[in-house]
Amino acid sequence: MTDFTIFYTDDDEDDLSIFTDAVESLPKKIQLQTYSGGEKLLNAIYNPPPTPHVVFLDLNMPGKNGFDVLTELRNSELKNDIPVIIFSTSNEPSIIERCRKLGANYFITKPVLMKDIVKSIEHALEIDWKKFNATDKNFVYKS
Repeated sequence: MTDFTIFYTDDDEDDLSIFTDAVESLPKKIQLQTYSGGEKLLNAIYNPPPTPHVVFLDLNMPGKNGFDVLTELRNSELKNDIPVIIFSTSNEPSIIERCRKLGANYFITKPVLMKDIVKSIEHALEIDWKKFNATDKNFVYKS
C-alpha cells in the first residue's frame, strides 16, 4: 500500500530521473507520477486517480511553465488545496516572492548532491500541509 502520492513535473529528463531515484531511496512507500510538462501535469490532476498528496513543480518549462500551472491550480475551485512545492534551479528573491504570492506552499532550490536532494524531499514530505502556513520566514527550504 502507498503511504503517499507525489506528482513531479520537469521538462528535463535528467532531473526527472534524479528525482525518481531520490524518492525511491526514501523509506516511505511513495507512488511517484512524473510529467514532462505543465499541461500533462494539469491533465493528470484534473483526471484522477491518483490524486497527489503534494506536487513538486519546476518553473522553467516550455508551454505551460510552473507559474502558469501554479496560477491555474490556485484559481481552480476543485484543486486549489493541493500543496505545491516549487522545485527549481532558481534562488532569485524576486522569483521566490512571485511564487509565494501566486500561492505556492514551499520553495526548494534544487540541490546539487543526491543526499541533499533526498533530504529536501524528505523534509517537504514531513510537513503537515493542512497546518503549515507559508510566511517569508519559512517559505524557502534551508538545508
